[in-house]
Amino acid sequence: MNIISNMAVLSSQRLIFGLPVCDLDWSEAFTFVSTLADVPVGQTTISFLNAHNANLMAHDREYRDALSRHLVLPDGIGVDLASFAMHGKMFPANLNGTDFVPALMTYITTPKRVGLVGARPDVLERARENFAKHAPWHEFVAIQDGFFKDEDSWSVSDEIARHKVDILLVAMGTPKQEKWIDRYIRPEHARLVISVGALFDFMAGEFTRAPESARSLRVEWLHRFRQEPRRLWKRYFVGGPVFALRTIIFSAIERMQAFWVAYRERRELPEN
Repeated sequence: MNIISNMAVLSSQRLIFGLPVCDLDWSEAFTFVSTLADVPVGQTTISFLNAHNANLMAHDREYRDALSRHLVLPDGIGVDLASFAMHGKMFPANLNGTDFVPALMTYITTPKRVGLVGARPDVLERARENFAKHAPWHEFVAIQDGFFKDEDSWSVSDEIARHKVDILLVAMGTPKQEKWIDRYIRPEHARLVISVGALFDFMAGEFTRAPESARSLRVEWLHRFRQEPRRLWKRYFVGGPVFALRTIIFSAIERMQAFWVAYRERRELPEN
């Protein structure tokens, strides 16, 4: 993340499992991120932290290191509950990528050239078409599907640079997309880079969103599970309890550390 964005959000983050996560509301997030897209130098990468991603970064050091260099937004009720356990308050907004990125494209009124990388070739093209309908003042470019070999990554990186995009959306799934961005994407590729997970599938109509009522109740995960039970059962019904246990343990350790620091400070105070 460039120094401009790092300084700007320094006072608007809270630590979740030791990782800084932005605590902006929707309006603040739109204003801030759209400004980053207009910065003439440097680069900002945006990623999202949810319960599943938090479980992954607990045992994937490379992934955690990549996230530490990104601007991280909170995604889902899991990190809200973790925030409440660790800081006594939930995040101001659920800035999940499926809602945030399309809304950001609408919020940014200055025409941008937006590159898309990831998903199957047919899904990528349909996503590009629907993005163009969603925000026709931007130019959306389908640069590369997600089915390329690791050894071709540098040539894909060169192809991205050739297209000279302002914003780059990468959909390869977590943690692959974050680590790939961290290895291969540089300021000459785009000023703003966003790891978007399954967003292209939703934009292409491969999967449907949950009803608004389910989303407002923060149970969209149940709707997704019904669509892909074989792929998602372990994430939700094993990963969920693991995340909850990790939150309890981490919060307890933090409280014990805070108590010990306060105790030592009291003992070191001079007597009146």
